[in-house]
Amino acid sequence: MRNDKAQFSTRIGVVAVTVGSAVGLGNIWRFPFEAGMHGGGAFLLLNLLFVFLIGIPVICAEFIIGRNTGSNVRTAFRKLAPGEPWGAVGYIGLLSSVLIISFYSVVAGWTMEYIFRSASGFSGVHSVAGLHDQFDSFATSDWRPALWTVIFLLCNYLILVRGVEKGIEKVSNVLMPALFLILIIFAVRSLTMPAAREGLEFLFRPDFQKITPSVVLGAMGQAFFSLSLGLGGLITYASYFNRRTSLVRTAGITAGLDMLVAVLAGVIIFPAVFTFGMEPAAGPELVFEVLPSIFCNMTGSIFWSTLFFILLFLASLTSTISMSEIQIAYLMEEKGMGRRKATNVAVLIAAGLGVLCALSFGSLSGLRVFGMTLFGLFDYLASNILLPLGGMLISLFVGWRLKREIVDNELLYGRKTIFRRMVICAIMFSLRYVAPACILLVFLFGLGIF
Repeated sequence: MRNDKAQFSTRIGVVAVTVGSAVGLGNIWRFPFEAGMHGGGAFLLLNLLFVFLIGIPVICAEFIIGRNTGSNVRTAFRKLAPGEPWGAVGYIGLLSSVLIISFYSVVAGWTMEYIFRSASGFSGVHSVAGLHDQFDSFATSDWRPALWTVIFLLCNYLILVRGVEKGIEKVSNVLMPALFLILIIFAVRSLTMPAAREGLEFLFRPDFQKITPSVVLGAMGQAFFSLSLGLGGLITYASYFNRRTSLVRTAGITAGLDMLVAVLAGVIIFPAVFTFGMEPAAGPELVFEVLPSIFCNMTGSIFWSTLFFILLFLASLTSTISMSEIQIAYLMEEKGMGRRKATNVAVLIAAGLGVLCALSFGSLSGLRVFGMTLFGLFDYLASNILLPLGGMLISLFVGWRLKREIVDNELLYGRKTIFRRMVICAIMFSLRYVAPACILLVFLFGLGIF
C-alpha cells in the first residue's frame, strides 16, 4: 500500500462509510415492496439467512482484495493476478457503477422533488389514483426530473471533491446517525397506529406455506443487491482501511446494520399499510403513490411525509457516494488525475447518462433498446447481469485463486484463535461453494432462464 494513500481516520468512520455504501433505496424502497409481494415474515426470514450465508462472506472477500492491494477495483485484480483475465472483474465493477448511478440518481431526484411536494401537502391530492396521476405527470415532464437528477449529483460532487477523510468520512459520520434517528422516530410513530399489531405480524410471523422457489430467489436477490455486492464499492473503501480494522467484524456490522435498516423500514410501512387498508403487495409504486396517500390521512401529515422523503434522500446519497468513488479512485490511480479532475469527470458522465435516463420516461420514452427504455436497460444490465456476475467472480477469485496466506493475513491479522480460524473456514466454504451457487441462481433467474 502506498504511504500517501488516503485512509479513514476512525473506526466509527469505517463503519459509517461501509454501512452507508450498503444502505440505500434497496433497503427502504425495495425491501418493503419485495416483502409485501412475497408474504412478509417468510421473506424476511429467508433474507436474513442469505445475508449471513452470502452477504458477510462476499463483503469479506471485497475487503480482503481492497485492503491487501490498497488499490481501486481495476488495479487490485491486476496486482493480485497479473497477466490473467481476472482483471476483467475490475471493468465489470466500473461499468456497473456507471450504469447504476445513472438511473439511481433519477430515483434519488424523485425523492428530492417529493420532499417539496410533501411540504406542500401534495397540492391537496390525497387519493392513490390522484397521486398516481400526479407522479406520472411529474415523471414524464422532462425538465423537472432531469433538473433534480443534476442537483442530486451536484450534492454528491460537493462531498466527493473534498476527499476521503474530509469529504466521504466526515459526511457519513453525520448522515448515517441522522438516517437511523429518522428511522427510529418513524418506527415509534408507526407502532402507535391502530393496526400496528397486524402489520408486525405480517412482517415477523413467517407463514412457511408461502415459501416458494420465487420467494427463495427473491430473498436471495434482495440480500445480494441491498448490500451492493459485486460492484467493487467495498473493494474501493477497503483500500482506505488501516491495518487495525477488523475485516470480519466490520463485515458483520455492515451486514447487520444494513438488515436492521430494512427491518425498520418494514416496521414503519406495514403497520401504516394495514391501518389505512392498503395492499402490502403494492409493488414499486408503494413509496411514491401509496405511502403519500397514507401520510395525507395521518395527523401531522406534512411533517411525516416530508421527513420520510428526507430519509430516502439521505439513503440515496450515502449509496451514490460510494458508487462515484469507484470511478474516482480508478481515474486517480490509473489515469493519474487529481482528485478534483477525477470527480469532475465521474460526475459529468453520471449527469449526462442520468439526464438521458430521466428523459426516458418522457420525450425519450420511444427510444427503445431490446424493447427497453434507457432507464430500464441500464437497470437490467446492472442488476440482472453485471452485479451477479461480478459478485460470483469475486467469490470464486478469493475462494479459489487468491493465495490462502493472503486471506489468513487479512482476516486473522495477529488474532489466530481457534474461533477465528473456524470463522475463516466457514467464510471460505461459502466463497467456494455456497455463494457462487446462490448467485448463479439469482443470475439465471434475472435472465429469465431459471
